[in-house]
Amino acid sequence: IGSGLVGSEMCIRDRVCMNLKEYYKDAINNHYALGAFNFCNLESLKGILNAAKESNSPVIVATSESAVKYIGDEYLKHLILATKKTYDIPIFFHLDHGKDFEICKKAIKLGFDSVMIDGSSLTLKENIELTKKVVDYAHKHNVQVEGELGRLLGIEDDVCSDKSIYTSPDEAKIFVEQTNVDSLAIAIGTSHGINKFQNEPKLAIDVLKKIQRKIPNTPLVLHGASSVDENVIKQINNLGGNIKKAKGVSANILFDVCKNYNICKINVDTDIRMATVLALKQYFNAFSDSVDTKKLFGEVQKAISNLVSFKIQHVFNSKDRI
Repeated sequence: IGSGLVGSEMCIRDRVCMNLKEYYKDAINNHYALGAFNFCNLESLKGILNAAKESNSPVIVATSESAVKYIGDEYLKHLILATKKTYDIPIFFHLDHGKDFEICKKAIKLGFDSVMIDGSSLTLKENIELTKKVVDYAHKHNVQVEGELGRLLGIEDDVCSDKSIYTSPDEAKIFVEQTNVDSLAIAIGTSHGINKFQNEPKLAIDVLKKIQRKIPNTPLVLHGASSVDENVIKQINNLGGNIKKAKGVSANILFDVCKNYNICKINVDTDIRMATVLALKQYFNAFSDSVDTKKLFGEVQKAISNLVSFKIQHVFNSKDRI
């Protein structure tokens, strides 16, 4: 079905019934990736979903542990139910960077379709033990699990590391075989936060190739993959912002890994935040006398939708070169 945009012979109902594991398999076969877009409130969630609906595309909507706390368990539980009832596209709620078994267990009880257990700061043995515990529990509830090996530099919400460690291809094979994890987040040079690279923006493609050869059937995940558009940074700073040392992963780099490697899920968080901040600053600048918050947050939704539409249609979909 490609990315849901080109050549699909499936009806919407059939596509909605596919689980995330089936979409990952399809992504490997058809050389595209699903976008995993982070949200922390209704405006960002609707912005993401409206773009996915317009693009007729499956989408992963992710929340970090801090976002779960910010939204609240009961609110989030019913938000998931309402979303699944409202939209007729494949939507997968995903816990991003769960740090322990209990947060993953809670997310599953709240109705998440997928959870990430991040044991990247542990030893390989400890990471395997923790991830396998989550996998065993999640699979009993038909929930997919993403593990992580290697470590990304940077800070984002509660995720923090002052050191970057590439994923070991040999350890990746051991990890996948012993945990039965559904997908694997790898470290190949990206970073969390607004500054993805210390030097030239590039990924360790040689490491990626070795990982893929070791685990050819495992869907791979790229974190820290926002593009951090220089033009957006410039506009934010022109409107009173003070963002420095911002550097992201170019759309062309992301397109390449979607097309040529088993990168089936690409996380986008910083770009969502930047689109939100710019939309707010532009609105306040243009309508300094307005107190209409519906229009204000309506502009935020539009900005996020435009960003997500571009990512889905021109970056993660390998059939459409930018």
